Amino acid sequence: MTRMQIVEQIKRKKSYLCVGLDTDITKIPKHLNAASDPVFEFNKAIIDATRDYCICYKMNTAFYEASGLKGWQALEKTVHYIGNEHFKIADAKRGDIGNTSSQYAKAFFETMPFDAITVAPYMGSDSVQPFLQYEGKWAIVLGLTSNKGAEDFELKPSGDSLLYERVIKTVTAWGNPNNLMFVVGATQPEWFEQIRTIIPEHFLLVPGVGAQGGSLKDISEKAMNKDGGLLVNVSRGIIFASDGEDFAEVAAREAKKYQQEMAGYL
Repeated sequence: MTRMQIVEQIKRKKSYLCVGLDTDITKIPKHLNAASDPVFEFNKAIIDATRDYCICYKMNTAFYEASGLKGWQALEKTVHYIGNEHFKIADAKRGDIGNTSSQYAKAFFETMPFDAITVAPYMGSDSVQPFLQYEGKWAIVLGLTSNKGAEDFELKPSGDSLLYERVIKTVTAWGNPNNLMFVVGATQPEWFEQIRTIIPEHFLLVPGVGAQGGSLKDISEKAMNKDGGLLVNVSRGIIFASDGEDFAEVAAREAKKYQQEMAGYL
């Protein structure tokens, strides 16, 4: 999916919501356990309920890998079920030497029809470049995360800047705003003003709104650009808003709340 297509979706739906399908099989409603593929049945119901309110779905591959072959099958069925109208992110945090990254890119961009994959940049440009060779596909590079461990490296001084700032500045030279996005956690909104001085045009994937405490209002005010420039991910606050048979209905209601709030910021 191209940048123009993403922007068109944002404008048409008045939304920059990304629904995180981080589907923990231990948390899905019990009545689905009788299905041949409970995870896929859950995902399918969530997608049907929320597709009008979001422009994007993100699948954290760990929740699927943990179930072995069945999990991978559920992941593949899910990404095909979503279709082409929505931006599809494999939250896999890959990043390895070039020939290995090339195989990761093939897995997620050819074997499975994802539009984007999250990438860890620690090993440098040759570990990221293979993901940037596909037209209409995106590398979403870890920029600044909001976990406690961010203090171990990301927020340490590096020359006259912080390490995360140096990483973002360096990575921007490897691609462009049409194939590179950055992950920036939502829980510290003051970060976004500085980040926007470095990358005013790039899209940001923003996890941490909702259950993790990030403020949609603060993020939108500090980080939005002329194209929207944000994909705000909400996972647990939507998909696990109910553990009863009404889970899809409740998920739709929660997704609509986010969409309506977002419409007011656009």
